Amino acid sequence: MTGDGHTDSRRAVLHAWIPALIWLGIITIESTSALSSENTSRFLYPLLHFLFGVDPVRFVLWHFLLRKSGHVLGYGILSVLLFRAWRATIPVLNHPRWSMVWARVALFMTALVASLDELHQSFLPSRTGTIRDVLLDSAAGLAAQVVLYFALREWQTSKPSGKDPTLRVPNDSMQPSVPGSGGA
Repeated sequence: MTGDGHTDSRRAVLHAWIPALIWLGIITIESTSALSSENTSRFLYPLLHFLFGVDPVRFVLWHFLLRKSGHVLGYGILSVLLFRAWRATIPVLNHPRWSMVWARVALFMTALVASLDELHQSFLPSRTGTIRDVLLDSAAGLAAQVVLYFALREWQTSKPSGKDPTLRVPNDSMQPSVPGSGGA
């Protein structure tokens, strides 16, 4: 049984949103007390000490950098996944690879999720919600959109035009010859 175009379109939209929704779930889990700075230091310090010989004083800096890198990576990925989801959801004329509409909505939603995440953390005793993290997360989302723009623009310009130059045939030879018309 084959589906009609409308059903296929809905399925494509659903498939585009599933990764974004899963990633939102991961961010929600990371926002809990279970992954607070105190709890992550319990397993990161022994690991970094074993692998690199990091002492407790240096660990404070490394722990901070790892946690902020997690923000950048996590919200950058969210921004890309939201762009992908909105690209499947919002139609744009000429079906471009990249659209400012999709990028703006993805960036807005990334900033919204970052704001809600930090607001949620401000109510947890073991977490701190800060505007700096919202700005970091939003900047990561913006950087992801810029990278996406250049990557898709480069892909678009390097992609073949779809016309094979070896298949060029003069127009005359494509005309069928009609008996009695003086053609070959």
